[in-house]
Amino acid sequence: MKTLFTFALAGLLATSTFAIEAEDLKANSSVHTNYKKISVHLNEGVGKAKIAIYDMNGKKLHQRSVKANEDLHVPYDMNSLPCAEYKVKITTDEEEVNYIVETVEKEDPAPVVYPLMAYGKKVDDITVNLLVIGLEEAGVDVEIRRASDGKLIYKEKVDQPEGFRKNYKLNGIQAEDVYFEVTDIKGRTRKIYI
Repeated sequence: MKTLFTFALAGLLATSTFAIEAEDLKANSSVHTNYKKISVHLNEGVGKAKIAIYDMNGKKLHQRSVKANEDLHVPYDMNSLPCAEYKVKITTDEEEVNYIVETVEKEDPAPVVYPLMAYGKKVDDITVNLLVIGLEEAGVDVEIRRASDGKLIYKEKVDQPEGFRKNYKLNGIQAEDVYFEVTDIKGRTRKIYI
């Protein structure tokens, strides 16, 4: 009789434990997205479960059976599918839980725009050496302007790929009395005062 009572008590406890776990499937599972990746997490004790992914038209895209006797992480790579909302359905013998998730494209990082690398150096009182480096495309506008009022003295376009070095003779103007305004084909500008 005592043995029978022990078995009955053990069976009752086991049944109540399963009932608690069945009611807590939502609390013991989670689904997250990271761009076009879906992660399903099942906590220890969920046991046997089926995970299915559906599109929003109800078409089953994938299904698999798992056994979560310990914490379980199930990743899905959705790169071959369009960005959209998807339904993730987790089913055990006792319960079913549905999650709606959305996948999105990973944004490309903004391109790094480096400043125009242009340098001027006084060679003598009327000569300035201009150095422009690191060009990705040929085409640089060089303007020489008077420092006092910004009036344009000389302008030319230099079509050298990657960069160039050139001496400019200022004919009757001191190097300190001018500045260079250098603009590349991408619109990057640099003013160089001597």
